[in-house]
Amino acid sequence: MTISGHPGTARAGSDALSMGVDTPSVARETAACPTTPDTEPTLMSGTEIVDAWLAEHTGDLVQWRRHIHANPELSRAEFTTTEFVSGWLTKAGLSWEVLPGGTGLICDFGPTDRPRIALRADMDALPMQEFTGLSFASTVPGVSHACGHDAHTTVLLGAGLALAEAQDALPVGVRLVFQPAEEVMPGGAIDVVAAGGMSGVDRIFALHCDPRLEVGKVGIRTGAITSAADTVELVLDSPGGHTSRPHLTSDLVYAIGTVITGLPGLLSRRVDPRTSTVMVWGAVSAGKAPNAIPQTGMLTGTVRTGDHATWLLLEPLVREIVDGLLAPTGVRYQLNYKRGVPPVVNDPASALMFENAILGLGEDALADTPQSGGGEDFSWYLEEVPGAMARLGVWSGVGEQLDLHQPTFDIDERALAVGVRTLTNVILQAH
Repeated sequence: MTISGHPGTARAGSDALSMGVDTPSVARETAACPTTPDTEPTLMSGTEIVDAWLAEHTGDLVQWRRHIHANPELSRAEFTTTEFVSGWLTKAGLSWEVLPGGTGLICDFGPTDRPRIALRADMDALPMQEFTGLSFASTVPGVSHACGHDAHTTVLLGAGLALAEAQDALPVGVRLVFQPAEEVMPGGAIDVVAAGGMSGVDRIFALHCDPRLEVGKVGIRTGAITSAADTVELVLDSPGGHTSRPHLTSDLVYAIGTVITGLPGLLSRRVDPRTSTVMVWGAVSAGKAPNAIPQTGMLTGTVRTGDHATWLLLEPLVREIVDGLLAPTGVRYQLNYKRGVPPVVNDPASALMFENAILGLGEDALADTPQSGGGEDFSWYLEEVPGAMARLGVWSGVGEQLDLHQPTFDIDERALAVGVRTLTNVILQAH
């Protein structure tokens, strides 16, 4: 592994453990019940150890989440968050390695002679002003955790610390992946993979907040759970001219209109509709005067699909269609096709492991979940190893269901313990 850093040592001068957050003891306790001279100690199961950890530290999960929420950091600038997490891992006696970019980290523990399962959380915030009015709202102007990554980080930290106390009961090795830069394309997951983060890993799992799902429920599905998301940028130019004589030039605005309607329409006829492929324009610009054909214009939009094989074919297909639409107009163009992330496709075995872990919370905890049109760079890990992502319910069950990436987004903090139990169940039930 080519990950750099200083295992088990927080960076010099770090005050991540004293930034307004109480520091409960996370020292590993014995996993045995009290004994008498005439009895042998009875070892606690891994589930019992996790239950005991949660009974003591559920309040700490809330404090950790609120601390991270109040101190959000943008993609690849998650230095304080990395220090905060590494400090707690150090106190638990765990070794960790910071990723080469200086943010995000990896932590391995548990058996080394058995399969290793990775658990992943993203750490970065969004460039968005928060308007929740919470007492622990973002203290950083224009930056907020409006996608729930503060909860993801807290849940993984809690799961890691709980499992660390149950190391003697672990059936598999564990790798914690605290990933930076999920919110920027093509995503920090690529950096983790490049650093060897999937080396020696057999499967990987992750949770994502779902404000449409009630707290206490976790949604899982086999197959695609998110979509691929690519960006299409089309820059056009022509000689320009007078609107009274369009035959003497190339009508750039007409050409733009042809592509605006033609590309989405033709894609829908060239791609199987069962792949949930959709093309939507988000911005268009050209010209200023009503009687002048402009010389330049631009179109930008996204093309999304829920099918991995279709994703691989989209760029050449988009280029073919655009060329066919614009050739008769005489307008010159430059097509910048930016591939984003592939869809997250849960493999059947991993989805079943998640389902069993969720059922361990109670029969009512398991929920179905639809495929999302949004993208998630967790998909890059699934290019390397099998795995699955599930959706963690964070809606209180009353009031408005706020969407992700809204400045008023918040979670029901009871979901934090649910997330910890879900991830620890994945590990403890593995075989």
